[in-house]
Amino acid sequence: MSQRNLLLRPDMRHFPAPITDRNIRFALVGAGRIAQNHFAAIAQHSDRADLVDVCDINPAALESAVSKTGATGHSSLDELLSKTSADVVVLTTPSGLHSAQAQQVAASGRSVVTEKPMSTRWRDGLDMVKACDDAAVRLFVVKQNRRNATLQLLKRAIEQKRFGRIYMVNVNVFWTRPQEYYDAASWRGTWEFDGGAFMNQASHYVDLLDWLIGPIESLHAYTGTLARNIEVEDTGVISVRWRSGAMGSMNVTMLTYPKNLEGSITIIGEKGTVRVGGVAVNEIQHWEFAEQHEDDEKVATASYETTSVYGFGHPLYYDNVIRVMRGECEPETDGREGLRSLETLVAIYKSARDGKRIQLPLEY
Repeated sequence: MSQRNLLLRPDMRHFPAPITDRNIRFALVGAGRIAQNHFAAIAQHSDRADLVDVCDINPAALESAVSKTGATGHSSLDELLSKTSADVVVLTTPSGLHSAQAQQVAASGRSVVTEKPMSTRWRDGLDMVKACDDAAVRLFVVKQNRRNATLQLLKRAIEQKRFGRIYMVNVNVFWTRPQEYYDAASWRGTWEFDGGAFMNQASHYVDLLDWLIGPIESLHAYTGTLARNIEVEDTGVISVRWRSGAMGSMNVTMLTYPKNLEGSITIIGEKGTVRVGGVAVNEIQHWEFAEQHEDDEKVATASYETTSVYGFGHPLYYDNVIRVMRGECEPETDGREGLRSLETLVAIYKSARDGKRIQLPLEY
């Protein structure tokens, strides 16, 4: 069996016994921008979850996290792992660190939750999955946008085949990240630790290409660094053909004036057309099908106001993690599922670098 098939086969491991007699204990590494969403999400589940430890190499960030959460602070992952009672360690560190840290956590016998993207390299993603397999621990990859009410309705419409045959799909991410954003941390905008507009800011939207529409047959990408002083791209476009025959595109820029404008997906099918837009796929702006369905009545209440591109999916994501650790369900987004969007991301960068169409799955 090839290494790829071994890593992507259905999971037949035996995990440790479910935790049913106490709260699930979490530790978090990397107390920066996105960590605040994790703190709030865990706090919402205080009846089933506790944040027991936090870690950051920045003393000010660590002090703030300890003050906010009441968790025990640590200045290094080594120190945290030697002292924590956590069942699950959450990685909200720079993306290029996720793989090595996940492997270290797995070796300590603890499950891993990693923010997107799970890694910046395909090989590193595979190593994360293998390390967690070998240690018989869980690997969860955060895809909180999947839990948005708007996208849940759209996902159900696709599964119910309300579109008939899907002809065309367009995804737009028109946001802004000023130079000050990249200058605020030395790892931002680097190939090694961050990735560009597709891998970092638009990662959740790249995930929609496969999660909603299905396996991609091939793609062709162009990327450019048009305005920001960074290593990676601030703007890019891709053309996509799915195995189903559907065609589409994705347009991403971090240069929108003067603020975040749009995060959207439009699907045009044989029997239906839907556009979910707003700043972060938070508004169902068009919903029309040849045949009526009871879900049509939920469209008006599915849309929501948001000033954040992160949405409100983190608490729902943590609900799944907690239930998995309690033995009540299976993961919605595990390491193998995370590899699907990582593979698309790697194909995008390979296409842009080599100037050619890239077939999926990747050969290596």
